[in-house]
Amino acid sequence: MRSGVKAAVIGGVCAVMLGGAGYGTYNIVTALDGDGGTAAPAAARTGPPSGAEARQTAHAFFAAWEKGDAATAATYTNFPQAAEQLLTAYADDAHITAVHITAEGAAGSTVPFTVRATVSYDGKHRPLAYRSTLTVVRGRTSHRPLVDWQPSVVHPQLRKGDTLATGESAAPEILAVDRDDRVLSKEKYPSLGPVLDELRKKYGDRTGGRPGVELVIRHADAADGTQAADTTLLTLAKGRPGRLRTTLSAGAQAAAEAAVEKYPDASVVAVKPSTGEILAVANHRDDGFDAALLGERPPGSTMKIISAATLIDSGLTTAGGKAPCPPTAVWQSQTFHNLTGLAPDENATLSDSFARSCNTAFVKFADDVKPDSLTREAQERFGLGQNNWQIGVPSFDGRVPASGGPDTAANLIGQGQVQMSPLNMASVTATAMTGSFRQPVIVPLGLDHRDPARARGLSSGTAAQLRAMMNRTALSGTAAQVMSGLGRDIGAKTGSAETDGQAKSDSWFAGYRGDVAAAAMVQDGGHGVDAAGPIVATVLRSAR
Repeated sequence: MRSGVKAAVIGGVCAVMLGGAGYGTYNIVTALDGDGGTAAPAAARTGPPSGAEARQTAHAFFAAWEKGDAATAATYTNFPQAAEQLLTAYADDAHITAVHITAEGAAGSTVPFTVRATVSYDGKHRPLAYRSTLTVVRGRTSHRPLVDWQPSVVHPQLRKGDTLATGESAAPEILAVDRDDRVLSKEKYPSLGPVLDELRKKYGDRTGGRPGVELVIRHADAADGTQAADTTLLTLAKGRPGRLRTTLSAGAQAAAEAAVEKYPDASVVAVKPSTGEILAVANHRDDGFDAALLGERPPGSTMKIISAATLIDSGLTTAGGKAPCPPTAVWQSQTFHNLTGLAPDENATLSDSFARSCNTAFVKFADDVKPDSLTREAQERFGLGQNNWQIGVPSFDGRVPASGGPDTAANLIGQGQVQMSPLNMASVTATAMTGSFRQPVIVPLGLDHRDPARARGLSSGTAAQLRAMMNRTALSGTAAQVMSGLGRDIGAKTGSAETDGQAKSDSWFAGYRGDVAAAAMVQDGGHGVDAAGPIVATVLRSAR
């Protein structure tokens, strides 16, 4: 937005106070515990609200919202100050009027509904329609049935700390095209929504476009002070888009989006190893987070690509050298295990243990690896962990800290303090395949004279050994079934990563075929071959 346009702050000061279930430490005057400020009746009801209570509460809330009576509507919620603030701004700052809400068959305490309204600004009017859902809970002290207040009640795309605003757009629209001049739209490629928003924010003013008038979500600042690009909800007056060429491939993007749709919380990135160009970025997540580029998760055994390179470059072993695979390995009182059913092999080589994804073989080298060896390998050879990637949109650049204690061993198998995104592991796979680190890019570096991150890459000998081990893994190791039918010039590494509080491990998989490298992660997806593997294989089959 241009300066002077008001924004509807969602959550405001209560953003810190709201708990995950709507019950926090919010305590202002009589609204002592998110109960709407009403004392408990003499004969208070207990337990979850009945279906009738949910319908009656939703009806009263909707009626006040439709009238623009934010104060009254807020009294039907468990956080009235936050609700009144947003509902007031909904009309005053976002300029949304003539609101009509239709409830759709409640299911217990959950009430889905449709909103139809009009956005009016500077003589321009456009209809607005969307669906959302609210849940009715019982107040903790008042025992009244109350709307469990979340910003998503007002619009399903709103999150804590977001704002709504209507006015002249902060940057002109862009007409993004792929490497073959095919148009990339959010409608056809939904996963690209956050990426296209970021490209517009950064390059809209460089492409010769003219701003329009829009209703947008302006997102809250991140912990590091950065702010995601506005998300456009409605265009009242079109500007003139500027044309922006990207490195993406419409074919690869379509395949990536179809592949992640099969799994919840799934993300994948594909790159061109010979150039570092990003071919596809796809996510399937309810929270809208771009985990493909910004995710920070332990990568599990896909990290063994870097760990194997570290062992080779440190002179500790070679692909054909010893790397025994015992049933367990102990490091500083912490016992490490292999996957269930993996037979021990005291005569295993590094190639054997890599292809079978033996954890204990790598943990056994923790005595010999210096605390910073893995960190230096990641930074100096693979270009990771220095927060200097300039891909064209915000990205996480990986984290491989120099760790002591049990994390020295855990880091070697992609646990401990190691954090990666699918973008990072796609780049690692590309470096292993070519021996050269080429920082991924989504728009040409010359567009804004960006300086790419640089790294030495791998020696020819180390790269050859990594390729041989990844090829073996893809043809006869843990990745063989998933990579079947993709030819012989392929490579892969499977991975699963345990995360506190999860019933299942995260599924990771990295692979290459021809001049395409890809990596995927599925939270709670299980083993690498269970979810992430089929995603990568699908992308490799379609991408060229």
